[in-house]
Amino acid sequence: MESSPPLANEPPADRELLALPPPRRPWRRATLATLGLGALLSVSLAFLLLPDARYSLHAGGAKDIGELAHARLGPDLENAWVRAGGQLSATQAVRFRRPLERDSYRLARSEDNPNVWVQIRVPEGEEDPRFVPPDSFVGRLLPLSAAGLRQGGLADAVDRAGLGPLRENSWLLLDGESPAADRWVLGLLVLLAGFTTFNVVGLVRLSSSIPSVSGREA
Repeated sequence: MESSPPLANEPPADRELLALPPPRRPWRRATLATLGLGALLSVSLAFLLLPDARYSLHAGGAKDIGELAHARLGPDLENAWVRAGGQLSATQAVRFRRPLERDSYRLARSEDNPNVWVQIRVPEGEEDPRFVPPDSFVGRLLPLSAAGLRQGGLADAVDRAGLGPLRENSWLLLDGESPAADRWVLGLLVLLAGFTTFNVVGLVRLSSSIPSVSGREA
């Protein structure tokens, strides 16, 4: 925005003030970068949570796929709520914990189907050498390639435990994870949408308020 020329009847002091260059705003670029980065991170996180959000909207009961040894795993079972049975390996297993949770988790390979790994939740105080894993499961089934943000470290945990890398065609069965238990993801998506809107609106307003001064950066 160009300043208007001083009027002839204005006092000398006012003419001198009008002739001064616009003030520099050294933090403007930092603010623009922060708003842009905030919007980008919010959109990226929301995109990673979309599979969890779709699963949380599942309606109806769990699909019975029978024993894991005979289960035909395909695209129709991706991100599905299923009921299955089978034995878990006592040696091909790894234990891990999640932040802010007192219970631990065990990820074990199916004895009946080596392409399936089952994650079970172990209540606090019950994780010991005599722990007997269940032989029936109700939870979320998804291929390893479609593992979401919360399951992203499972493959590394198996590799660090010396059990070898998971096969590319491996599947994960997250026992106890029902669609209703994942409804909190919808609230998080709404919050991320609010963050994105706030950052984008602030970015647009701040960008449009930058004055255009010839030969001088605002």
